[in-house]
Amino acid sequence: MNFSPYFLVLTVINIIAFILYGVDKYKAINKKRRISEATLLTAAFLMGSYGAAFGMIIFNHKTKKLKFRLLVPFAVLLNTAIFILGRYLYV
Repeated sequence: MNFSPYFLVLTVINIIAFILYGVDKYKAINKKRRISEATLLTAAFLMGSYGAAFGMIIFNHKTKKLKFRLLVPFAVLLNTAIFILGRYLYV
């Protein structure tokens, strides 16, 4: 298989976002210093929205916060639109 560098970068960004949500959940359970909400949402909006969404679901983290329930799906839609537009314009 021949993956483009763009696809590989997106994969790494989404893995990092997923890990951030998992680490923050671990820190929440163990009463340690947390990762800021701004950092978690920034990771989602910087093309890591799929990792953030899966992190929310898998770790059951930030699922009750309205801000995350609205902004992470919005980030998924926005990131998807940017990806499709980028593929359409630069292929």
